[in-house]
Amino acid sequence: MPARDINVIALVKGSERYVFLFDDESRTETLKMMGRYAANPELSFSWYDAAVLGQKVRQCGTKAARGRLAPPADRAA
Repeated sequence: MPARDINVIALVKGSERYVFLFDDESRTETLKMMGRYAANPELSFSWYDAAVLGQKVRQCGTKAARGRLAPPADRAA
């Protein structure tokens, strides 16, 4: 079984902890879950939280995209 990269994004609001673990294949489902949390009036998770964390989920990108984000000095010539 090949190793998978797991991304972790967390938010602490008061006594509540929101921790999202996702890989490249579950990115869309993670974004949908954030929307469901934001729509739930019983949680302190807001639409603003969903927007900010959603942007971070999108920035994680695929493995190939993460490789392109390396600073030029760190890239092999």
